[in-house]
Amino acid sequence: MMKRRTLLLLPLSLSVTACVGQRQQPFEVTSPVRGPSAAALAMYDEKPDEQFPLPATDIEEVDPQFLRQEVAYPTREQPGTIVVDTNKRFLYLVRENGRAIRYGIGVGKQGMSWRGRATVARKAAWPRWTPTPAMVARDPEKNGPWASGMPAGLENPLGARALYLYQGNRDTLYRIHGTSEPWSIGKAVSSGCIRLFNQDIIDLHSRVPTGTPVVVLNRAPLLKPAPGETFDEFVSEGASEPEFFEG
Repeated sequence: MMKRRTLLLLPLSLSVTACVGQRQQPFEVTSPVRGPSAAALAMYDEKPDEQFPLPATDIEEVDPQFLRQEVAYPTREQPGTIVVDTNKRFLYLVRENGRAIRYGIGVGKQGMSWRGRATVARKAAWPRWTPTPAMVARDPEKNGPWASGMPAGLENPLGARALYLYQGNRDTLYRIHGTSEPWSIGKAVSSGCIRLFNQDIIDLHSRVPTGTPVVVLNRAPLLKPAPGETFDEFVSEGASEPEFFEG
């Protein structure tokens, strides 16, 4: 009888020993790799048919909120209006039914020193820029070679397009333009107006005609030049008076 009981317990004992005796193997839980969507990558892809073939913009490290997208944007502004929110680093192109196309922007000192309403009086594709005499005197090695103007191109700080804002016949010296420094989008930068990714300023430039109304919102105290500082860092070709740094 005892022998039978022993035989009955033996499988259970082996089973328990086997279960306890097996060591758990460590394993790594990996998070899914996330990155820009295929649609976003397509928006910022190369543009080989441009006057200066534009390479793709690397958006791998860009906060997705600053990529071009359509969003809900209830506003009293009429469709077709550009609204620049300098504090949030967004530019909106108002559409119908409470919607807007939103672009991420970088804002320079000039951008933080003005608010109000204006009109797109002039548009330029691949604009030139020219340093002011003060800028050449301050850094002749860097800026002296461009005293007569830097040709348009991939290294030009104005980027691929520029929109020039006026109030009536008066130049506000305020610009919306592309940039050769895409890392600056979403940030406050040392100088300049309102800059967009080159692919975004090309898109915006294609959507708005001259005469487009522009509203610049600035909820922070407006900046003023420090002693010895000036915001009129650059002039654009054909300008009748100095314009602020736009790159």
